[in-house]
Amino acid sequence: MQLISGFFRFLRSGWLIPVAPALIAASLSFVAPHVSAQGLFSPAIRVNQDIVTWYELDQRLQFLTVLGIPGGSDEEVRQALIDDRLRKQAMNEAGIQVAPEDVQLGIDEFAARGQLTTEQFLQLLGEAGVAPETVRDFVADQLSWRDYISSRYLSQARPTQDEINRALGQAGGGGLQVLLSEIIIPVNPQTLAQTELLAEEIAQLQGFDAFSAAAAQYSAASTRDNGGRLDWLNISNLPPALQPVILGLQNGEVTDPISLPNAVALFQLRGLREVATGAPRYSKIDYAIYYLPGGRSADTLATAARLKEEIDTCDDLYGIAKDQPREVLDRIDAAPSEIPRDVAVELAKLDRNEVSTTLTRNNGQTLMFLMLCNRTRDLGEDTSREDVANALTQQRLQAFADSLLEQLRADATITEQ
Repeated sequence: MQLISGFFRFLRSGWLIPVAPALIAASLSFVAPHVSAQGLFSPAIRVNQDIVTWYELDQRLQFLTVLGIPGGSDEEVRQALIDDRLRKQAMNEAGIQVAPEDVQLGIDEFAARGQLTTEQFLQLLGEAGVAPETVRDFVADQLSWRDYISSRYLSQARPTQDEINRALGQAGGGGLQVLLSEIIIPVNPQTLAQTELLAEEIAQLQGFDAFSAAAAQYSAASTRDNGGRLDWLNISNLPPALQPVILGLQNGEVTDPISLPNAVALFQLRGLREVATGAPRYSKIDYAIYYLPGGRSADTLATAARLKEEIDTCDDLYGIAKDQPREVLDRIDAAPSEIPRDVAVELAKLDRNEVSTTLTRNNGQTLMFLMLCNRTRDLGEDTSREDVANALTQQRLQAFADSLLEQLRADATITEQ
């Protein structure tokens, strides 16, 4: 698991490294059984003036299989190597070539993220039949492509100050929104170690389907019924401390486990977009918490469901809590940075007078009936302008890269054996 995690973390450390299904392999049986040893080095695919050999196809498949990536097909591996050749041709024409020391640093990081030395990493791959040159070529191609796209498009991809303002919701125009999936796992002192281990395993999941399946199985949030999928959220609605974490993700990437009171949270990024409508920021959040004994028991959740139907606004909770101890109801008006992280995450999903029953307190023995009362708008800048600028730049560079590769494919002469 650590080696697999290291691989994907390395890939995602560059904004352009593809981890799409085209790089997924299913078995070690790619090479046709009737291809002789000599035939391994014969052309399997011609891409313009270049070739892809049967040996390269087999090496790529074995390389990815050692990393434990499930699913995919022989055809997807072929398409991935065709894309590699097209990228390399474009880079050669532009005179882009990564320095050998940078390639070595890339391999070193690759190994280190799996808690291995470079020698151990290459030995592990070698025992599975993967040549060191396969690893070096793979890393070199990825780093070169990143440099090439950056050199060609960076000036076009950089957002202007007005665009950053709009993404921050400060110019009355657009804003930056994120599309997330979530998993909220309840925890108490008795289950802490087990939950932390489970969360670490979920953090290594690859693909949207796998994360959604885990959400349906383990999450306590109401979104579990939808595979953990949230609707588009303004980035400014999220807790200030969480915003740069989300902006640092690539599509499909999962956060490290985030500790919350009585829970552990994980988020997967499914999309990032700029919108024309405003994404206002807020100086104060007004919310109410009504505490129900019994935690997430069936009876308490049923009581919470009935309560949702009975009330329309936060003020209605005062009537519900009448004649009960004062501590059963909290009405809070706080700056976003002052709100507990788990509460802030839930509030980010709510519109005015909507309710969440995801959270608990008192080691899971008390259910929090959390209701958003109001938000007070503000023009503050809790989110770093640099974080927003980087996220916009990466998004645009990826779009440029995808468009260029599509054009290269359309103009290429490709012959497959």
